[in-house]
Amino acid sequence: MKKYLVYFALLFPIIAQSQQLNLQAAIDTALKNNFDIRIAKNNSEIGKINNTYGVAGGLPTIEGNASDEGALSDVYQKLNSGTINSEDNGTSNSVDAGITASMTLFNGFRIVATKERLSCLQKQSELLLNEQIQNTIGAVMMQYYDIIRQESYLRIIKNSLDVSQKKLDIINERDKVGMANAMDILQAQMDVNSAKQDIKLQQLVVDQDIASLLLLISAKHYTPYKISDTIVVDSTIILDSISNYLVRNPQYLSAEQSVKIDQQIIKETAALRYPSLKMNAGYDYSLTNSSYGTLLTNRINGPSAGLTLQIPIFNGNAYRVKQKTAEFDLANANLEKESLLTTLKSSAITTYLAYSTALKQLQSQKINYQLSNKLVEVVLNNFQVRQATILDVKAAQTTYENASYLLVNLQYSAKVAEIKLKQLVYNLKY
Repeated sequence: MKKYLVYFALLFPIIAQSQQLNLQAAIDTALKNNFDIRIAKNNSEIGKINNTYGVAGGLPTIEGNASDEGALSDVYQKLNSGTINSEDNGTSNSVDAGITASMTLFNGFRIVATKERLSCLQKQSELLLNEQIQNTIGAVMMQYYDIIRQESYLRIIKNSLDVSQKKLDIINERDKVGMANAMDILQAQMDVNSAKQDIKLQQLVVDQDIASLLLLISAKHYTPYKISDTIVVDSTIILDSISNYLVRNPQYLSAEQSVKIDQQIIKETAALRYPSLKMNAGYDYSLTNSSYGTLLTNRINGPSAGLTLQIPIFNGNAYRVKQKTAEFDLANANLEKESLLTTLKSSAITTYLAYSTALKQLQSQKINYQLSNKLVEVVLNNFQVRQATILDVKAAQTTYENASYLLVNLQYSAKVAEIKLKQLVYNLKY
């Protein structure tokens, strides 16, 4: 039994540690399991597979064919010579086989434009994958720090419970010597009970937040993890460092690729109006056997080669309409890119204002938080020597709670703004 207890004692720290979850582990799990990232990876692979000259039509195509057909027929033939051939259930058999190859030599550079479009599509799919990775990291980080915020709320309530409990203990000591009134006792006990209820409710919020994080990182099983961390804000960000690098935002780069894709589509549709030249080659084999007629056996085999020139003359202006439509699509893509950059700049400015304001308020709020702690301590000491009332203690508690909540909220707001700013310039690290 002692041996098992020793094993358990050695194992317990490992078990306890396994229940801890840090930010890096959460993000690594999300990058591995997140369904949106996995879908984006598959789309990126699709773009990579499609980006070939074969798909663009620049490689030869080779086809083989073979057939074997038999027939059973009643035949009646009357020749010019007056000879009559008649046969019931006459048989015939025809075997054909061949291989053909063709290659486009020129089609108005449509193949070149198609290949370039496929390259742009591959690049765009990679950018969308990077964007999804950044979005996932940002979402995980914000959820992770929200858990820290909710746990900070929980600690504030527990600290308030400690104050309420001390207040109740002081009143109970007074009651033992007949120096406490019933109203103070009831109010103090109600404050303790209310704080205990608030702790249970806040613990529920923390647990629900952890469950949301596990869903976000696509964890296989639910585990009641504990997060022991603090909110540390990077206070070195300046607006110019964000505004000047918005052009490397994955969403903006993807919009640029959309413009390039539409440019290649214009070239592809314009190429439809040009002549196309194909080279053809093949080898054919044909054998026919018949039990009737003047030709009983016929065999043909040999190679063939040639060129095919196709010149579009008129098709109801369909190609012209396609090209005009593609030009409007390109104009829209450029407008969407410009609109996106404007939106990104506006988002950067508004987010930075929230970030800088929260940082400025943090400095003074830290002082207020320290003063509220000191106030509670002083009021409790005065209450113990009957120099303060129970209402004074309650007011000091409220001041402490408000100062604590505001400090936590400012830290979280600044951190969220920091994450969004770094995400805008594709610089979100952990």
